[in-house]
Amino acid sequence: MNLKKRAVDQQHSLWRIMMEQHLNSFLQNMTLEEKVDQLLQLVGGFFEEAGTEGQITGPMASLGITEQTVHNVGSVLGLAGAQEAIRVQQAHLIKNRLGIPLLIMADIVHGFKTIFPIPLAIGCSWDMELAEESATIAAREAAVSGVHVTFAPMVDLVRDPRWGRVMESTGEDPYLNSQFARAFVRGFQGKDLTKDTERVAACVKHFAAYGAGEGGRDYNTVDVSAWQLREYYLPSYKAALDEGCEMVMTSFNTVEGVAATGNKRLMRDLLRDEWGFNGVLISDWAAIKELIPHGIAEDEREAAKKALLAGVDIEMMTSCYNGHLPELVRSGELDEALVDEAVMRILRLKQRLGLFENPLRGADPEREREVVFCEAHRAVAKELAIKSCVLLKNDSVLPLNRNQHIALIGPFAESGDILGSWSWSGSQEKAIRVVDGFQSKISSSLLTVAVGCSIDDITEEQYAEALHAASQAEIIVLALGERSDMSGEAGSRSNIRLPQAQLELVKRLKTLNKPMVAVLFNGRPLDLHGVIEEADAVLEAWFPGGEGGAAIADLLYGDAEPTGRLTMSFPQSVGQVPVYYNHFNTGRPQLDPNTTERYVSQYLDIPNEPLFPFGYGLSYTDVAYNSVQLSGDILIPGQELTVRVQVTNTGTRPVEETVQLYVRDISGDTVRPMKELKDFCKVLLAPGESQEVEFTLTEPQLRYHHADLSFDSDSGEFAVFTGPNSRDTTEGRFRLVKETGK
Repeated sequence: MNLKKRAVDQQHSLWRIMMEQHLNSFLQNMTLEEKVDQLLQLVGGFFEEAGTEGQITGPMASLGITEQTVHNVGSVLGLAGAQEAIRVQQAHLIKNRLGIPLLIMADIVHGFKTIFPIPLAIGCSWDMELAEESATIAAREAAVSGVHVTFAPMVDLVRDPRWGRVMESTGEDPYLNSQFARAFVRGFQGKDLTKDTERVAACVKHFAAYGAGEGGRDYNTVDVSAWQLREYYLPSYKAALDEGCEMVMTSFNTVEGVAATGNKRLMRDLLRDEWGFNGVLISDWAAIKELIPHGIAEDEREAAKKALLAGVDIEMMTSCYNGHLPELVRSGELDEALVDEAVMRILRLKQRLGLFENPLRGADPEREREVVFCEAHRAVAKELAIKSCVLLKNDSVLPLNRNQHIALIGPFAESGDILGSWSWSGSQEKAIRVVDGFQSKISSSLLTVAVGCSIDDITEEQYAEALHAASQAEIIVLALGERSDMSGEAGSRSNIRLPQAQLELVKRLKTLNKPMVAVLFNGRPLDLHGVIEEADAVLEAWFPGGEGGAAIADLLYGDAEPTGRLTMSFPQSVGQVPVYYNHFNTGRPQLDPNTTERYVSQYLDIPNEPLFPFGYGLSYTDVAYNSVQLSGDILIPGQELTVRVQVTNTGTRPVEETVQLYVRDISGDTVRPMKELKDFCKVLLAPGESQEVEFTLTEPQLRYHHADLSFDSDSGEFAVFTGPNSRDTTEGRFRLVKETGK
């Protein structure tokens, strides 16, 4: 076997050498201008315009590029459909002097045509296998439609729900985000990107700390310490790269006072030199030119110079590189070797995708019709939607009875706007709406539907219709939330309550004294006051994707069990933001929420704790946790400590319980969080069944960044917690002993 493996390794090494020589031959035959054009990415519209004769107009004119530049360009974004991808690629190969194929890229964030729940919702599934499968399906549909690269996963750590792009992240915890980052990369890329033409290259984004924008405002300044950056914000990007992610996208924000896209310390020193990343680094949309308004470049020439020195390979939709890199090289201000290394990284990615041998790769119009939005894919989307919904409240009103008369009221009752942001290839018209889900469960005689209000306006006529519908019913189901464009990119909000019109609808219907169930559609954690007190049950559905209505109906009628658990805390008030579970204690902690003591870290008007904590979610049954049991009270490096807890289903329905393990380092070189998620386990429990759940702790799990940025653990006392969420836990203690006598 060793001889056979050695022979295979030698063959692979020889193949790599041959491929490198092949790519070097392209590089050596390219003019400087052709090299620089490989670093430019344009939208698909340029490739329609490039075929026309005469005066250059439209977007080419605004970017100051020529038709010849388009013939030389290295990549395109936003093309949709196999036929169009084939047309553009074939035309490009004819017009490109050396026949270098295009890379076709797109934002396939939570599905292509089959739209899955938004990533924040997927995070609430705590299900890595389903998350990976969703990325596999998204890749399959995208690849057969001609896409080579997806701008996903987005792994930014998020703590501020005012920021609209929290919907693209999987939450506030670096460990859990890292696990999802790995799962998404595995799903998108598979095991052999060259041979598996139903996969796409992944691009992790946004590097780095984009989720920490001041005030929750998109594109805004980020100011975090180098320690905080490494301890909380960088781990999920590193996890994606460790899983083999092919590309990285820069972020719009500053990092340590320097805009990320021109940040040599971040991109060249850390990402490339320290982490060893030699894949393609792409700017976000226009981010190189935006170095000018950021104030770290005087003009496009300086922006181009700083971005290339920082290690950015591809410029998306601005032409600083195209307009200035040749001059900078010829003047001696930039070494042409920097351009060459960027080109080679792009060519290597094209080689790994097999584009030189098969420029059309997986694009296949006939298979596209078979694969895209097929029933098998939709079934997975429904399963993931079921597991992503989080039951926040239930005062014995759910599950519903099929004999009950239901009034389905609210702006989302009949709306197809349940896909969420970044679902540009999906179809709202084909989405399973809430009303569709109800109609599949009960007869029309038991269902009355009314809009009640629009997203942000209510008329007396709408209210009269809602009142009439509710008066006929035994139970009111309210379908409430944000429009999809109220979150996502550029979707920051200072007021994160539901719009006042919907709160007014809830308040008025409450006067009927009938049981009310609220189903929420939104892309962020909300301030739920005005709903949580009035409704008897609240189901957080997020934007659940194309099968959302069917999934919600299954959950409300008990044909599926609610298993979702929050991965981002819900605040008591926007004034509490940012609020997150893994916070520090402070020197004057509030030890008792009912304290009358003034001089402690607290609000005078609201609790310190969130309304719903990280890890929270209800089921249709109760699960009891016994006290945590440890295999010993000492952990020594190289050995293991076993943590056990017995969980019992004390109810009458089966349950899938997500048992969570947290640790606190009592005293460290730097302050340590009150709790840190270290592991979790899903267990299936029949009514009355008990199971012992076992976790293993080792010394590497206790390491963290010290004040000097070294990464290590400390001898000393630790608390370990198990429970159904980050708040309701049982505690044990142990000591880490790294040296004899300590």
